[in-house]
Formats: sequence, structure tokens, C-alpha cells
Amino acid sequence: MSDAFTVLWTHDTCRALRKAGRVGERPPVAFSGIHSSLPAWTGACAGDDVYALHVNRREVFVVSQMRVIDRERRDCCGMAPATWEDPAYPRHGDWSMLGADGCGAEAVHVEATPVRFDVAIPGELLARLTWRNRRGQTRGLKYVVDGRLENSVSLQGFYRLTPEAAGELAEVVGSPPR
Repeated sequence: MSDAFTVLWTHDTCRALRKAGRVGERPPVAFSGIHSSLPAWTGACAGDDVYALHVNRREVFVVSQMRVIDRERRDCCGMAPATWEDPAYPRHGDWSMLGADGCGAEAVHVEATPVRFDVAIPGELLARLTWRNRRGQTRGLKYVVDGRLENSVSLQGFYRLTPEAAGELAEVVGSPPR
């Protein structure tokens, strides 16, 4: 059975996507890391969905839905760096803003929906979204007031959604629930 996760893309990441003209394009890769600036995609396996979220003016948007293909370095990534000055993933330079140069970055190959910034999560759904930790405990999103997110701290990281929340996010994006 596959799982679904959320990851928060920062304003800097989303600004870089826009500036590079990536809106409307499907990212072939995302990056996992070991530092809080680039969350580790811990627990994500092939077949799992990851919802890249962005918060703008207290609204939460689904920027892309990504299905994990693998977490291996492939030929499409380019040569591994020989020195610290070399780019980590030279053939993924077009998508480097997703964290290619992050601390301990690992490529995560994905099938993704096009990058977009107009798919808002309805306020009533924000209040219902839930995540599940490894011990099976669930939590909701903190700081939701009148359907708007006052503080994004509880979205920062890489978190496993409950099956119900994953199904509701799939409906928002327009993909069939799995």
C-alpha cells in the first residue's frame, strides 16, 4: 500500500521556479537532504505521492503532486562531483532550485503534475487535514484561523498524511485517489 506525504516549498524555491520559467512544466526530480532547509524524504518509497505545498498570504497551495519513481542516482543526474566545487547533479541543473545543492542532497526521481500556483487548498479542508507519525499518532494543522494559515511552522518538513487526508488532497489536485 502506498503512502502520501507533504513537503513545504519555501518562497525562495517558488520564486526561483517562476524566475526560471518552470511554471507549467513537470519536474522530473526533487531532492531530499539531511538539513532542515532541505527536508529528508524519510519513509518515501517508489509509488508514494508527495504534495509540494506553498504558503502565500496565509493560503496554502498545492504546487505539484509528485509520485516517487526511485531514490537512486541515475545517468540522468550526471557524474557525481569529484570536488566540493563541482555541481552535485549537473544534468538536473534546470531543477536545481528544488535543492540539488542542499546539504547531503539526494535525487528523488518523480512523475509529477505541472508546477502551478493556483490550486488553493480550501480553508475548510485545511482544518481537517491530518498527518500520521511512525507510532500511528495523528495530528492536525496548527494555526488555522477562519480557513487561513496564520503560521506555516507545522507544515515545515516532510510528513506522512493519513489516508483520508491524502484522498482529499488528491481530489483538490484532480487526481484519482489510490
